[in-house]
Amino acid sequence: MGARAQASEDAARARPWAEKLWSALRSWDEYGALDVVESALDSGLDVESVLLDVIGAAQHHVGIEWAANRMSVADEHTATAINERAVAALPIPRPENERGRIVVACVDQEWHGLPARILAETLKLRGWRVDYLGAQVPTGHLVGRLHRSHPDVVCLSSSLPTRLPVAHGAITACQATGVPVMAGGAAFGHDGRYARSLGADGWAPQARAAADQLAAGIPARPAAPRLTVHDLPHLEDQEYTYVSLSASRLLAYVLDGLEERFPAMREYSVHQRDRTEEDLAQIIDFLAAALYMDEPDIFSGFLLWTAEILEARHVPARSLAPALDLLAEDLRDFPRALVMLDAGKRNLPSAL
Repeated sequence: MGARAQASEDAARARPWAEKLWSALRSWDEYGALDVVESALDSGLDVESVLLDVIGAAQHHVGIEWAANRMSVADEHTATAINERAVAALPIPRPENERGRIVVACVDQEWHGLPARILAETLKLRGWRVDYLGAQVPTGHLVGRLHRSHPDVVCLSSSLPTRLPVAHGAITACQATGVPVMAGGAAFGHDGRYARSLGADGWAPQARAAADQLAAGIPARPAAPRLTVHDLPHLEDQEYTYVSLSASRLLAYVLDGLEERFPAMREYSVHQRDRTEEDLAQIIDFLAAALYMDEPDIFSGFLLWTAEILEARHVPARSLAPALDLLAEDLRDFPRALVMLDAGKRNLPSAL
């Protein structure tokens, strides 16, 4: 049986256990979750399948529920913490003959550490020596670790596109030490196109694919250091720099003008105002990320998702339009930003 067919069969056998684990997570039942993992192992599933097809699949379900606003941040954190406990309970044997050394880390400001942890444990199962550095690793500290440990490759994880500017700096800084970089996580696009734009030496959509790629061969060591602007020449127009440095002022400007443009906001509770401020701050952050990458879809996609969330909260998604108008007024001298704001606004009706 080929590796792909075997993986498909393992996933099918694991599916009932993943559903049971999801049920335990939904009930915040840590001991029940550990019992599911132990029973899955006793049923004959190997450790990697339990890690990826049971725990990983259940965690993917957590992400879907959170994105659909059916799970609060607190509930998502609880479920993730239980899954982290389940990963820690797995019997990960020490490799008899190590293939090489890999550093696995999340980029700075990225606090979703579980996907990187799952990758780290998968690589251990495949025979690698792994240094797992966890979430939110400052780039300077990451580089210092590379100088001390001299790994064969560094795997960088990020889940949100707003982290792409920081990820870019981390990729180039790691490569400047002579270490190739494999990128992974939703931030880099479903097909890895953002990883390629940022000059990563490799990309994988999930842990099993990353382990398979690294087993086939380590990426070549980078030839020479380079500047981030060499990858993204459009950054010379300074639009990203302006929006990112002006984010707080832009947020205040939009909030001040929104009551006049959207009178219903005057009746908002304190909680509703806080949520509105959070939403607007994220809109500005995603606009900055889209400008950094020169990828309008980053911004439009987030707006569509935000519109759906607002409707789920019984807040009319049309309230986004005046906020986008206010941003366009302030950013009237920035052509790329105006194009993205206009495209985002025009795309909104299809989501409502």
